[in-house]
Amino acid sequence: MLTHQRRFLPSTSALAAFDSVAKLGSFSAAANELALTQGAISRQIGLLEEQLGVRLFDRTNRGVELTAIGKTYAKGIGDALATIRTLSLEAMATRDDTHLRLAILPTFGTRWLMPRIPDFLARNPAIIIDFATRIGQFEFEGSGIDAAIHIGEPNWPGTDCQFLMQEMVVPVCSPSFLAANPVNRPQDLLSKPLFDMASRPRAWEHWFASLGIVEGRGGGMRFEQFSNVVQACLAGLGIALVPTFLIEPELSSGQLVRAWDHEVKSASAYYLVRPLSKMAYGPASLFANWIIDTARAFSDRNAISP
Repeated sequence: MLTHQRRFLPSTSALAAFDSVAKLGSFSAAANELALTQGAISRQIGLLEEQLGVRLFDRTNRGVELTAIGKTYAKGIGDALATIRTLSLEAMATRDDTHLRLAILPTFGTRWLMPRIPDFLARNPAIIIDFATRIGQFEFEGSGIDAAIHIGEPNWPGTDCQFLMQEMVVPVCSPSFLAANPVNRPQDLLSKPLFDMASRPRAWEHWFASLGIVEGRGGGMRFEQFSNVVQACLAGLGIALVPTFLIEPELSSGQLVRAWDHEVKSASAYYLVRPLSKMAYGPASLFANWIIDTARAFSDRNAISP
């Protein structure tokens, strides 16, 4: 019975060769992709066709073309190999309890998290952190990511979202921009170029509402990354509503100034997000406990309440 079943389990080498030829349309291209000779690819395809008892390719002057059976087989094998690759990556990602694969926001990671990471590593010297940059929600499955830092709301499907901290935001711009575009009252900002951040939708509306201002505002550029919006401010292109704790160096040096000195608690907050399938993973649990405590201590020192 086992011998009979094995007849229908071709070697992974033959399947990989078939998948490559099916995608690329030639033995030579597949040979280059798999770092094999064209003859080796041809032998693998021949063995596969012999094992299955069907012709998968028609040989033509232009190369090879999938037969009708080959097209059906190619779709199924392509999906199966993709599944195998995903499962293999997941198995490799959980091969030990020493690696933490963490997705971070670029500026938050650079300016807030990295200076504090030595404390975590000192407490957990056996853990090795692999950092990846992610902006916005993504699919944890197949990504190899164990946890992520998220800005927004705790609405990430299939995950556990742990609150880290709020942020206080203030409108800032370059001194030269403010000199050329004076702001004598907060309503004056409505007619200025105001930058929007993709991760903080309706931030300006929230800020104006805190002052009882409900009039509509003009348009402005929209940015995906915090670093880009800061650079746009430094270039004198407009005004951004940004977290004060992330631009302390620019404010201290005078590169940026407050367009209007009114801080508001952002409608968005920072969360540690873990897929439900990784809740029991040791390094992620240790990191969760540490960053929650660290963020709480930071908020207490800076009087940022949930």
